[in-house]
Formats: sequence, structure tokens, C-alpha cells
Amino acid sequence: MPRPKKNEPKTIENRKARHQYAIEDTIEVGIVLKGSEVKSVRDCQVSLTEGWIRASTNPLDLKLYGVHIAEYPNASPAHQHKPQRTRNLLAHKREIRKLEAFTHQQGRTLIPLKMYFSKNKVKILVGMATGKNKADKRQDMAKKTAKRDMDRAMKRRL
Repeated sequence: MPRPKKNEPKTIENRKARHQYAIEDTIEVGIVLKGSEVKSVRDCQVSLTEGWIRASTNPLDLKLYGVHIAEYPNASPAHQHKPQRTRNLLAHKREIRKLEAFTHQQGRTLIPLKMYFSKNKVKILVGMATGKNKADKRQDMAKKTAKRDMDRAMKRRL
């Protein structure tokens, strides 16, 4: 992924998520990171594709699993982080309870959609998702293709 320009906000997206899941709602949460992890996020060295989130009410917490944040090469070995460790997410109690109730229903999960900076804090956009089956994915692809063809035809016509 190319590095954004200085004034552009740095955003890392999970592009596969919208193809594999139907997103019903989103919530913005904070994340607890070490210093070397923040520097890797600034360099866009993050992969959200394999990530997923678990919410629990006993104890009340929100955890991020499977997200790979590359090691920062300029950090000393003592301050280096594990690339694929479990990370804590920060949200209000009512949001955590809402997310936990959502995941108790069959076929529903929480996935990270975006990771970005907001006022020098790293935030994650959490998607409340339901998995798509193959037929749903094919229909979405057919709709995108039809829309693209219509747009091309309209562009030629002008």
C-alpha cells in the first residue's frame, strides 16, 4: 500500500470484508498499542484481513485477534512487539454489551473494517457482520459489473 501524503489521513482498510460479509452496523473503538506498534501503523504496515473481534461481559472487555502489525525495524529488541498478539479495544460499557449480544445470534461476527488516526489516536471501525454465502457474493459481483457497464455506456454517450 503506498504511503499517504503528509496532510492525508492514514487509513488501512479491510477490503475483503465487504465482499465476504454483509455489514449491518459499525462502531468506532480505540485500541491499546505499544510504541513500536503505533510507528508501524503510521507506516501502514498492518494487515486486517484475518482479524476478528470477541466481546465478553464477564469480564467486560473487547479483544482483537489475528491482526498482523509488522515489527518496527528501528525499535530496539527490548521495545519490540509481537506482530500477531491479542490487543485490547476500548469502548463504552453499553457498546460492549451491545456487541456481545449481537454475536450471540447465529452466524454473526465482529470484524475490523478500518484502522485510522483520529486526533493522534489510533481508532478501529468495527463492523457488525453476517457472513455471505456464495450466491450472495455472485449477486453482488453481477450488480457491480452491471453498474460498471452502465456507467461506461453513459460515459461514451456524452
